[in-house]
Amino acid sequence: MAGRGRLRIYLGAAPGVGKTFAMLCEAHRRAARGTDIVVALIEHHERPRTRELLVGLEEVPRRETEHRGSVFTEMDTDAVLRRNPAVALVDELAHTNAPGARNAKRWQDVEELLEAGIDVISTVNIQHLESLGDVVESITGVRQRETVPDEVVRRADQFELVDMAPEALRRRMAHGNVYGPDKVDAALSHYFRPGNLTALRELALLWTADRVDAYLRKYRTEHGIRSTWHARERIVVGLTGGPEGSTLIRRAARMAAKSSGAEVMAVYVSRSDGLTSASPRRLADQRLLVEQLGGTFHHVIGDDIPNALLDFARGVNANQIVLGSSRRKAWQYVFGPGVGATVARESGPDIDVHIVTHDHVAKGRGLPVARGARLGRWRVLSGWGVALAGPLTLTALLSGPTPGAEFASDVLLFLSFAVLAALVGGLYPGLTAAVLGACLLGYFFTDPLHRWIIHDGHNVIAILAYFTIAVAVATVVDRSARRTQQAARLRAESETLTLLAGSVLRGEDTLAALLERARETFGMDTAALLERNQDSRGWHCLGVVPAAPGAAKLTAPEDADVDVPVGDHAMLAMTGRVLPAEDRRVLGAFAAQAAAIVDRQRLRDEAARAHKLAEGNRIRTALLAAVSHDLRTPLAAIKASVTSLRSDDVAWSPEDEAGLLESIEAGADRLDQLVGNLLDMSRLQTGTVEPLIRPVGLDEVVPRSLGGIPEGSVVLDIPESLPFVAADPGLLERSVANIVENAVKYSPAGQTVLVHASVLGGRAELRVVDRGRGVPDSDKDRIFEPFQRHGDSPRGDGVGLGLAVARGFAEAMGGTLDAEDTPGGGMTMVLTLPTAARHTVPAPEPRVDAAPDAAPPAAPPAAPGTSPDSPRDAQRDLSQKRRAARAPGTRGG
Repeated sequence: MAGRGRLRIYLGAAPGVGKTFAMLCEAHRRAARGTDIVVALIEHHERPRTRELLVGLEEVPRRETEHRGSVFTEMDTDAVLRRNPAVALVDELAHTNAPGARNAKRWQDVEELLEAGIDVISTVNIQHLESLGDVVESITGVRQRETVPDEVVRRADQFELVDMAPEALRRRMAHGNVYGPDKVDAALSHYFRPGNLTALRELALLWTADRVDAYLRKYRTEHGIRSTWHARERIVVGLTGGPEGSTLIRRAARMAAKSSGAEVMAVYVSRSDGLTSASPRRLADQRLLVEQLGGTFHHVIGDDIPNALLDFARGVNANQIVLGSSRRKAWQYVFGPGVGATVARESGPDIDVHIVTHDHVAKGRGLPVARGARLGRWRVLSGWGVALAGPLTLTALLSGPTPGAEFASDVLLFLSFAVLAALVGGLYPGLTAAVLGACLLGYFFTDPLHRWIIHDGHNVIAILAYFTIAVAVATVVDRSARRTQQAARLRAESETLTLLAGSVLRGEDTLAALLERARETFGMDTAALLERNQDSRGWHCLGVVPAAPGAAKLTAPEDADVDVPVGDHAMLAMTGRVLPAEDRRVLGAFAAQAAAIVDRQRLRDEAARAHKLAEGNRIRTALLAAVSHDLRTPLAAIKASVTSLRSDDVAWSPEDEAGLLESIEAGADRLDQLVGNLLDMSRLQTGTVEPLIRPVGLDEVVPRSLGGIPEGSVVLDIPESLPFVAADPGLLERSVANIVENAVKYSPAGQTVLVHASVLGGRAELRVVDRGRGVPDSDKDRIFEPFQRHGDSPRGDGVGLGLAVARGFAEAMGGTLDAEDTPGGGMTMVLTLPTAARHTVPAPEPRVDAAPDAAPPAAPPAAPGTSPDSPRDAQRDLSQKRRAARAPGTRGG
């Protein structure tokens, strides 16, 4: 059985860069060398030069698939497998196969060919990679529906980037070498803008560079290569958690900026025992800084810091290491040359070591803070009691007729009390018991008795051995107790930091949640995040979490028992008790997270404001276009008819006058509808729509909404047994009218629109079904946006607000409006509303924005926010039949 085939991919930044052309050129080269190669599927898109390259290559016939009355051609995978060539050409790896195919995606067909031992050459664009979908959408505004998993592309045996400058690609398009003349202008002004192409090109180059780097690392690992290859500039920054770290990171970032594509990797090496003198707050700040500058932060465990740093640098193929000048004083060098000198000596010729000076050089690293075990007051007092009373009591008990008869046993008994004192009270009680025991042994148990003289040399040695052992045991016991206490504290800190990191990963990024977690962790009464005012004369509170109602709120850091800086202008303040220094390390991590949350929230607010401004600008631009063109069209028809009627030069017959008056009325109707939609959209945009929800029967509202629809164009299927829906009658009528009118406009001649209602669970569905052209999935949401027309709709027949107003009114009533495909072709609009029982909904209160003479409930509901006997509604009621002759409009308008 043949092994798995090899996959080669031509990657491009955009359509038209020449991927298929390059693939066909490679096919001709291989065919000239005698390789058995076939064309499984090539999409030439009617490009002459691409079709010319197909000449002379064997093509496997495609398989035809019928779907919804259309015939699609796809790659015949079975035919290619039966042919069993050495190499198969398969274009557009991310393509989605037509329904009914064996595999949903073309890359799945390619996998079958590879499993059969057939080599495959394929093409793909960078925008079709699944992981880059959101990035590409943010650049181009287009969501790619056809994607291929990144893992499929990463497994390719060979890559070749087909690159082209954006200007060259735009010239190629302008010459008609990519798209037909009818599509060139639209493509150049939308997707193929210079900025879009430049960003996509950068994505393709970076993705390819990462893949090449991964291949290089794999090759070096497989071949055991430890020396550094200067293929890409990588700078490793050694951090100690000291104040010089920020200076080193910024210096490395400046060095990286001078070399295109350079990487900065900050590394902190901690010892395996978990004990460290580094400041967690500084490390957190430095980690945030290096990430803001585009680098990465790494934490490495190693007892030999220079070797651990060099091993990391060689492992990532780094060629530069940045270290700070030592903070040790001159006399401290007697203990060793230091990390910087050792790294520089051991780095070899492949890695350059930069020693950077800073403000803390030779100022000392400070003495380590003594962290004695917190044994408690009573335990320490008990230790002192054992240290003082134990040897004295033992002396009283052993001072018999012949003291010192068993001197060795006496020494062991005194030693036991010294050890016990160290276990109970710590180092100093143990040392005290050792000194006191030695004195008592020499005075009461050695000859001559009761004198500070010892005649027997063996007794001197015994007492010295006792004292040495007692001191050593006390020291070891105390150190063990301290290590146990430190390990317990570090474990508690790690658990706290793990919970904090877990809350970030779970998306719990609200400031109140973080403050509450910090308050509970440290057992404080109040936690608040204070920010300095812009005039630097006071503070304002960004968030506060009191322990209970009535607790005092913080207004300034001076009011707090503990405060930690958050950036340059904020402070995390807490009240309740004064925290020890070791607790402030973990509190610093909370402060860093609080700063990140505030920054993210402000970025989200700025993005929302920018989006709102952009949306407002778009709507204003569309409104100006509508006023300048769409609203002037009916006005021009009205003015022309009025001018003709007032002309004295022509004698109009009664039929002509009636026709002109009908034209005036139709133009006024159209103008009234356009203005009504504009006003409704304005109310939706400003959030002033306040629906009056009450029980409404669909069998009553839907027929009323069809007043302006041509007779015989709609078929109603609304059972009388349907329950009432909870809706505003006026808003519901306007929504249904816009939906049905849109469906009628798009239905082919002779085809009726079906309006069907049903109940599913506690919601009622009103389906408006047409048999028009339908809308692609990618445009289904777009047709509900304001001022949108789908396809090649003509101007002058609607401003593209009908469906936007309908969805806005539906959502205001607690419902939804969505678009679905009609089986067999067409579009189905689904309006969903909650049901309501007649007896469970109270009588409606007068609408706040309604006119004083609003219609009684029994009368047909008026348009929202208007009086039923206003001139606008009266004119609409009188002209419903004549509006049926309006010219067809466009979907979405």
